[in-house]
Amino acid sequence: MKKILPANELARDDRFVEVDMTTRLNDPRGANAGRSGNYESPGRMTPASADAPERSRQLMHGIFMGEIQALEGAGRTCWDFDNQEAPYPLKLDMARQCWDEARHVEISVRLTEWMGTEIGEFSESRFLYQAACSPDPVMRLTGVNRGLEGLAIDVFNTMREFGEEAGDPVLAFCEDWMLADEVTHVKMGSDWLRRLTEDDPERRQRALEFQRTVDKLFSLGGGRTNEKDSPIQLARRFRQLAGFSDEEIEEIGNLGLERREELRQMRQQPAASAS
Repeated sequence: MKKILPANELARDDRFVEVDMTTRLNDPRGANAGRSGNYESPGRMTPASADAPERSRQLMHGIFMGEIQALEGAGRTCWDFDNQEAPYPLKLDMARQCWDEARHVEISVRLTEWMGTEIGEFSESRFLYQAACSPDPVMRLTGVNRGLEGLAIDVFNTMREFGEEAGDPVLAFCEDWMLADEVTHVKMGSDWLRRLTEDDPERRQRALEFQRTVDKLFSLGGGRTNEKDSPIQLARRFRQLAGFSDEEIEEIGNLGLERREELRQMRQQPAASAS
């Protein structure tokens, strides 16, 4: 079996339509639709919002795709490294994560049906799996388990709260169930980051810089911050349980604001050039 399998070789049937991540993040049509490329925050999603059905279904489909890629990424970590590069106890944690992610895929399929969505109705971007293609297991742990699984904590918490406000016990229960697993996955990443870099502070710093890049790039177009009206608000309490300090949580929120400003300036550039 091939080591470090590239994202373009992942197995997909004809229901899945991939969109390039650069296109998704820089698409100005997402500005008011709550898409990943939004330049301006569309505000917190509530059941009273006119676009809540579409935004919630799209977010749920994105969760489903993320669970598939998280399963694939954790599985690759079990295979891609020898026991020196990735200690056997780390591989056991990744195998446990595969079990969790497989269960999350099944739950997400049922939830997409519950919410009136079909698999493939929205496009797939493979950024989560791409972050799991690093040849350094420490980079994978920071980029995926602390970065993108950390994003999953925020998204699941948002959907759980949305389900509670909408009076949907099925959605709220399922998101709460998966949220508990995500906290565990992020905590595993935090613990192994410290253990694998205990005697190599430079490697730890490089890994944390990579995580910052991931957090900024995938702040949902600046839609994930500490602001109360953000579409995706950082789940502070759950992040603390997962091994994040208050300083790290503040920094992630600020990275989202920085990304929002960068994208706002990008949107204004064509208008400035035309004038």
